[in-house]
Formats: sequence, C-alpha cells, structure tokens
Amino acid sequence: MSVVGTVGSLWRYPVKSMRGEEMEEVFVGFSGVYGDRHFAFKSPKRPKGFPYLTGREQEQMLRYRPGFRHPEKAAKPPNLESAESLPPGINPVDASPGEMMVDVLTPSGTTLAVDDRGLTDLLNEGVGEDLTLVRSDRALTDCRPVSLISYQTVARIGEELGSDLDHRRFRANIYLDLDGEGFGENEFVGKSLRVGDKAVVATIERDPRCKMISLDPDTGEHDPRVLRKVAQAHDNLAGVYCAVLVEGRVRKGDTVELLD
Repeated sequence: MSVVGTVGSLWRYPVKSMRGEEMEEVFVGFSGVYGDRHFAFKSPKRPKGFPYLTGREQEQMLRYRPGFRHPEKAAKPPNLESAESLPPGINPVDASPGEMMVDVLTPSGTTLAVDDRGLTDLLNEGVGEDLTLVRSDRALTDCRPVSLISYQTVARIGEELGSDLDHRRFRANIYLDLDGEGFGENEFVGKSLRVGDKAVVATIERDPRCKMISLDPDTGEHDPRVLRKVAQAHDNLAGVYCAVLVEGRVRKGDTVELLD
C-alpha cells in the first residue's frame, strides 16, 4: 500500500446537472455517494438509453441551486451506525422520500420544491422537452457510481489553455490532491484505492468528457475551448470513474491509498 494523496474536496449533486454542494463528509455506498443525483428531469425527446435533460441542452441548469430540505437527515443513511456495528457488514437503508426532499433556488431568487410544476416549466423554457421528475435512491450518474479527478489535472488543463480553470467544471464527487503530476490518476485504472478509513473503490476507466466541462459552473456560459483542449491533448479523457467495493464514510482531508 502507498499513499497517493488526500481528499481535497467532496461534492454531490442533489439534482442532475444543477449546481453541486460541497460536503465535509459523505457516505460512499455501492450505488454512489449518498444523496448524489437523487433527482433528475426526464424527457421523451432524449435518447432512450440516456433520457435525462442536462446542461448540454439547457445550459442554465447550472445556475439552479438545489439543497436538501432536511440536510442532517440527507447526509447519511439513518441507520448507518447500527448497520456498521452488525457483522458481516449490513447494508444501511435509505431515508424516506420525505426526508430526502429537495428545494431549488432559481436564478431569479425564488425557491421552489423540486416537484413544483413551476420549476419544471422554468427548465422547459427554450427547450420544450415536456419534462417529468425522476427520483432514485441509486445515484443517477452517467456511467459509474463515483467520479474522481485531481486538482493537478485541472491545473494542467488550465495551463494548456493559458487560464485558470474552476475545478467545479468537472463535476466530480472526489477531488484528489495528488502527490504527483496532472493526470496521475490515470495510473490508478485497474487498481483499487482506499479512501479514508474504510471505503474502497476500484478505478474502472478514464472519464470521457462532454460539453459540461465547457460550461461555467456559476453562469452556464459556454466556452468550447475547454472541451476542445481535452479532446485534442488528452483523447477527450480527464479524471477516472470508480466502482465501490467497500462502503464507508469519507471526509475532506482523508488519506487516499493505492492498494494494488
């Protein structure tokens, strides 16, 4: 085992493609970070294999700020301590839908419940998607349950562009402060990492990128240079996708160890 870095920051995204929230601690379960991509908006105009409206179609989605109505109940499974004390490692249960309700601060400053039809109408403006809300206890991620990228990789891409890049563009769950160069996380593919005291993730593959990294995380403004640079200089790959092998709590500042 060798230490490869520390957890620089932790993020989850209560509503798919809306602004994320930084967390001091998260529970990383087999289905993803607890509370991550808990809601999404589904459209009949999207492909059947990927039916969700995202910032690729509605760039202003990033200006919407979702938050759990009961943050203390949405931070981790309600029976986590009890489940962890029962051998051989009982899977914790999810909170009730009412305890995982989300409210969304709109760009105009109005707060609406995520299931308010008025919010759906706002998101439909300019796209006409006939949206419906979807809720899932499994994180509605694009591919793998957990995404990871290093600050060093973000900085490297920024240097290649000649400008500072906000790491939030990459919408990862775990931002790693790496003991090494940018894109060092590529070396973890096919290997396992222990993150914190207990959680273990298998690094499955490098992360193929899309338009989302070209969107300013505060304004939604599109800068195509970002994706173009990643495509031309790095085969359109930045960061890695992970699958969870051992569930556990992860905290900002935790050590990350390479197990293989």
